Amino acid sequence: MLRRQIIAGRLLPGTKLREERVSTAFAISRNTVREAFRLLAHQRLVDHTLNRGVFVRTVTTDDIRAIFATRRLVEPLGIEAALTDDTVQTALRALVDESVIAAERHDWDLVATSDIDFHQVLVSACHSTHLSAMFEHLLAELRLAFLLLPDRRALHAPYVVRNGQLVSLLETGDRTGALAGLREYLEVAERHVLDAVAQPSRVNGSAGTAGSAASEPTHPSTSPSY
Repeated sequence: MLRRQIIAGRLLPGTKLREERVSTAFAISRNTVREAFRLLAHQRLVDHTLNRGVFVRTVTTDDIRAIFATRRLVEPLGIEAALTDDTVQTALRALVDESVIAAERHDWDLVATSDIDFHQVLVSACHSTHLSAMFEHLLAELRLAFLLLPDRRALHAPYVVRNGQLVSLLETGDRTGALAGLREYLEVAERHVLDAVAQPSRVNGSAGTAGSAASEPTHPSTSPSY
């Protein structure tokens, strides 16, 4: 539950998670809470700071570079596998269609979720449980970077089209085009996220900071308070 709330943006980067409050909220022992925190730290979703406590992790530019370096190694494997997997292609097309509808409704959190799911499904074409689990953790960490940014539309809108282009290349069996498209996609995305995290004011043309991400719709009336 904590993991889902972090990834969904209900617990923003920098939020302190208090052991006693989590224990009370879920009616579980504090030993269980500590184990949950340990697992979340292993997945790089929280940081434990000595004498200060546990906080939802704030990713750095070095983290983002490492994430994209790994994506360049892993996602081409998904492209190769998806070229001959009609079921995966159908699932990818459905996610593109979902993101188009979400973009038309200006639901950029759903667009972000569809984008994350798109790349997870792509890698699932490899039919490797271990690879999919590792990649899921990687994308969850990337989602933390998304949550720092004040303008979700500027970040996510371009990739609705790019995901559609990738699917079209897969559907036509264009291996060279799909691999080249993925390489360009990841290069552009890395620059975009790095630029946005380093200087978020350049994303929306305002004087915002990374901390202003809290002004995004995070459903404060229902957000947990730990």
